[in-house]
Amino acid sequence: MFAVAILLNLAAGETSAGDRVILQLAPDVVHYNHSPNHAKTSWLIGSEYVRQDGWLAGYAYFNNSFDQKSHYMYGGRTWKLGGEESSYWYLKLSGGVIVGYRKPYEDKIPFNHRGVAPAIVPGIGYQYGRFSLQMNMLGVAGLMFTLGYDISR
Repeated sequence: MFAVAILLNLAAGETSAGDRVILQLAPDVVHYNHSPNHAKTSWLIGSEYVRQDGWLAGYAYFNNSFDQKSHYMYGGRTWKLGGEESSYWYLKLSGGVIVGYRKPYEDKIPFNHRGVAPAIVPGIGYQYGRFSLQMNMLGVAGLMFTLGYDISR
């Protein structure tokens, strides 16, 4: 849904100078504690619209830790930590809804009800030109590293 809204805004020319659209890819997840039930690979692809003031909206499609296709629809904010206009460190906090954790793993994510659960994901990243590298904390489960590319510049 967010991805469609982003594309409609772009098509209508309703973005401001300095707004960004970032495509994201995460090839795997690092779990704090390995389980034989974990998928061999937990990947993610997504898109994110980031306004110049740091507010953002995004959508991600991913293979969760238990090999179930899932979705994360979210909003959030980024904060620059210093650096130059084209290269800098930043903090990010997103919150939204995860859909897709189903039986027998529905209890692996807090507050899950029929495969739908709220989520808060903090992260830290580095932006260099059109590219970004970000580390996201996935609660007590693990870390996800994402690569991003700004397609709006």
